[in-house]
Amino acid sequence: MAPQSRPTLASLAAQLGVSIQTVSNVINNPEAVRLATRERVEAAIKASGYRPSIAGRALRTRRSWGIGMRLHPVVDGINGEVLDHFFHAVTESAQAKGYRINLFIAADAVAEVTALADMQAAGAIDAALLIDTGLGDPRPKLLTEVGLPFATFGRPWGETFTKHSWVDVDGKAGSYQATRYLQSIGHERVGYIGWPAESAAGEDRRAGWLAAQAELAGELLQAHTGNSVRQGSLAALELKKQGATAVVCASDSLALGALSVFAEGAVLGDELPVIGFDNTPVARAIGLSSVSQPVEQAAALVVDQIVGQVNAPLDFSAQGVLLSPSLELRKWESMVASQPSRKEI
Repeated sequence: MAPQSRPTLASLAAQLGVSIQTVSNVINNPEAVRLATRERVEAAIKASGYRPSIAGRALRTRRSWGIGMRLHPVVDGINGEVLDHFFHAVTESAQAKGYRINLFIAADAVAEVTALADMQAAGAIDAALLIDTGLGDPRPKLLTEVGLPFATFGRPWGETFTKHSWVDVDGKAGSYQATRYLQSIGHERVGYIGWPAESAAGEDRRAGWLAAQAELAGELLQAHTGNSVRQGSLAALELKKQGATAVVCASDSLALGALSVFAEGAVLGDELPVIGFDNTPVARAIGLSSVSQPVEQAAALVVDQIVGQVNAPLDFSAQGVLLSPSLELRKWESMVASQPSRKEI
């Protein structure tokens, strides 16, 4: 038996009794097709296994159907999972809209913009996605001057001269929830372990702890440090000496370090006096409560913003979306809890 021929725009159009242009519009410009027709064509495309030719589509639309995104170095393997999760979610969302994510490495922000501009000039990308925004971030202004559509995962911090689209997670709301919860279970002296003040995202998370402490006129027991487990442990020791009975942390790495100080004597099923941020696999595995970011939702929204700019640049207006995190409460599940405490050794 002869092998089935590969479905084409023409064969799909003939099968459905519509024009080739209608099928093409459903793939490349779905807003131009009536909903009922679009759904019928989409169902036929899915059933047939049709895959558009990337090269042919690029020639027809004068687009590359690529989005450039820099891979940032992972400093901490624990919290690096969050970005890994985001990269996967972005790739999935972009692919669903017919786009590819073009990943690359750059030494700094200026090198990143230079690489993106070169990729645009070579016809490799139509837009860019920026992550890890910070105070005085030069990239939005530079990309605006280049004329490359973009959106950011991370809001503009501080003074900015460029309006652009962004999606971010409300770190203040997350840390506020965490602090209020620890207060609600009897902790009157809740400390905070966070990053140095130059970290805009870190200060956003600290602001939630400050707000919750202010409501109860709580003492401000806090420490600023790096983002390693060891640094979290050392900071926790200092806060415990100052009288803290529980801590909210800016990351799960810091929280994991704080556990060695605040979870002494804990047994399986206990509610720990430490809450982290980012809800990493480590937190889930050992039963550490943590603030969870809606990564899939953020990825889908930021891709929508980028595609909107590419499809209708004259009609698109910059927008910012601030998503709410959730507090994932857990009981102590790690077998570490069954080991003798340092006092027993």
